[in-house]
Amino acid sequence: MNRVLVTGATGCLGRHVVPQLVARGWDVHAVSSREIVRATPDVVWHRANLFDGSQAAEVIARSKPTHLLHLAWFLTPRRWASAPENFAWVQASLVLLQAFRAHDGQRIVTAGSCLEYDWRYGYCSEERTPCVPHTAYGTCKHALQLLTSAFAAATGFASAWGRIFNMYGPYEHEERLVASVIRALLRHEPARCSHGNQIRDYLFVQDAADAFIALLESSVTGPINIAYGTPVALRDIVTRIGALLERPDLIHLGAIPAAPTDLPLVAADVAYARKVLSWTPRIDFDEGLMRSIEWWREQLFVTEGQRS
Repeated sequence: MNRVLVTGATGCLGRHVVPQLVARGWDVHAVSSREIVRATPDVVWHRANLFDGSQAAEVIARSKPTHLLHLAWFLTPRRWASAPENFAWVQASLVLLQAFRAHDGQRIVTAGSCLEYDWRYGYCSEERTPCVPHTAYGTCKHALQLLTSAFAAATGFASAWGRIFNMYGPYEHEERLVASVIRALLRHEPARCSHGNQIRDYLFVQDAADAFIALLESSVTGPINIAYGTPVALRDIVTRIGALLERPDLIHLGAIPAAPTDLPLVAADVAYARKVLSWTPRIDFDEGLMRSIEWWREQLFVTEGQRS
């Protein structure tokens, strides 16, 4: 049986990936820097700080994975783009990678980002769009992709890199766009947004999890875009949330300025992923938003209940 070690297992994407891997018959090991209170059944959990190379190597030695699904990174809103943790994650990832290979690891799949691309092109293709990141986050992700690919070629194992575009759904950070608008409207508060004319590609997190599992189970190597494939204006997303919650009056477009680096169009070419992974998203936008709304409604109910 193949054994996979999942980093970032308690993150938004990891929480959806781990149970699906179990359901598909994988021997799943997962690592977290925090104590696991509600552990996923049939998963072996390891607690470790991956910034500590000795702890990372120990996790690999204990779990002896044939596959590594590396999802962990620093993603705190308003800090992620230039945070020093980006550089620390490059170093930590290389140590993890070397330990993985030293224990006969066979295949690694890592979560990359659309921010590796040159956004001035708008339309992002694995083969045609150059990688010219405009943030420290994108630069570090792309540097790790190059280093991982070179190390894989030099030492004889397989490496794939899933470039995530925009993802939403249960467990995403509450300050991200979809979550923040839903939370505001559930609390009957205004959702203050920019003009919303930016066009982006949003994928429901469960579909993203399915794509990464398909990539892990495939023989595909190199970068591959993970996205829905149908870009949409941000204003259409937030106004749809307003309609679904019957509070369009609380959507305040143009209330805050757009970021200077927020270019008009960032869309994914997903033809390659559709072809080599035989994967297509199953959850359309309305269903994804409704699932997100119901999840956040439950979270807020629990939170408010604890406060009362």
